[in-house]
Amino acid sequence: MKRTHIAITILFLMAWITSCKDNELFEKEMYKNVVALISSEYYNTFQEEVPLTGEEFVGYIAASAGGTHATDKDLVIEFAEDSLQFNYYNFSVFDADSNLYARLLPKQHYEIPDYKITIPAGERTGKTLIKIKPEGLSPDSTYFVSLKIKENSNVEVNEEKNTVLYQVLIKNAYASQASDELYTMSGYLNEAVTAGNKKMFPLSRNKVRIIAGNETFESNVDHINKTAIVLEVTDDNKVLITPYKDIEVSQVDGDPNYPNTFKTEESFGRKYNSFLLAYDYVLNGETHHMQEELRMEVKKE
Repeated sequence: MKRTHIAITILFLMAWITSCKDNELFEKEMYKNVVALISSEYYNTFQEEVPLTGEEFVGYIAASAGGTHATDKDLVIEFAEDSLQFNYYNFSVFDADSNLYARLLPKQHYEIPDYKITIPAGERTGKTLIKIKPEGLSPDSTYFVSLKIKENSNVEVNEEKNTVLYQVLIKNAYASQASDELYTMSGYLNEAVTAGNKKMFPLSRNKVRIIAGNETFESNVDHINKTAIVLEVTDDNKVLITPYKDIEVSQVDGDPNYPNTFKTEESFGRKYNSFLLAYDYVLNGETHHMQEELRMEVKKE
């Protein structure tokens, strides 16, 4: 009986010691400040909508520190350009179809003054600047700045969040690369009633691209070059219509119902963009006369 009691006591002590060690390890893990670059769960991307204003845009690359408590000292994270995650994204999303691959943002379109992020003592997050020059970027391309924490950073790093694909999406007052919203089109094609939806693409501060008439949209360069036109909104809200690439188009002025103008309208507390357009375009040797209104609700940010 006495031996049994001693054995039970020993087992209890061993279990208590093991539990203490487990709790100690758990507490250590909970208190540990592991750093990560802030991004989405989708291939570690971070989307930045950049306005086409003709001026430089300032964004941020950020990092966070996990753990039960904020760090008691500054944590300095060093990072650099690294294309490994970028290549993984392209192959995973598009497989071998390289025509659809995302592109690295050209160097002339961005600057990172300091490739370090400091999370100050007592804080959870830190950030550093990235300066974007969006003019000249194509609305048909996906652009990333691909970054990774350096291995020699003197901090413990979450290996699943040690990269970020900083995505640059362009926008202006009329359209956004980040939005799937469409303009409602109504009007006349060769004097016959027509209607549909159109996607508008930002090109610069005051220029957008659409497909002419009621031609179908196809996401390939040749078709876009063949069918797309440019709308330029002047300071007095007049609209100038010109070819995007290969199409032949001529603006038709003097139509009182479709005077080639842009305006914003308020209706029942909602705001709308509205284009009233008249033009002729030639496709496959045939001339078409288009009169259209393009209208879309402007969502509050």
